[in-house]
Order: sequence, then C-alpha cells, then structure tokens
Amino acid sequence: MSATLEVVVNGERARTRSRTLAELLVELGYGEAKVATARNGDFVPLRKRETIELSGGDTIEIVSPRQGG
Repeated sequence: MSATLEVVVNGERARTRSRTLAELLVELGYGEAKVATARNGDFVPLRKRETIELSGGDTIEIVSPRQGG
C-alpha cells in the first residue's frame, strides 16, 4: 500500500496516493481535460506530467483555459 502525500492543489490542502502529476490529475477528475499545470511554480507541459514525481508539500496549480475577452 502506498503512503499518502499531502500536497497543496490550487491553494487547498489535499491528500493523495498518486506518485506523478499525471496520476494526480486523473485522481482529481481531470483525466483528458485540457489544462495547464505547474509544480512548485514551474510550468509542466503535458508530455512531462508522467515523469514529474510528487513529494509531500508540493504546490500544484491546475488551470483550465477560459474563453472570452
């Protein structure tokens, strides 16, 4: 059984068993959604999310695109 990590997602504390940013997005219900992501203030492109390993205390930002102007 995996240990639980505590991270901050969009300003809210969250507990997760996910080990990568890609796994966290699935766990949070984003799945294939088109979103922008950052870990600890650094932009993470889609192609790198599978390789970005999470650590306790990480700050994750998930932003959905908006339409309008």
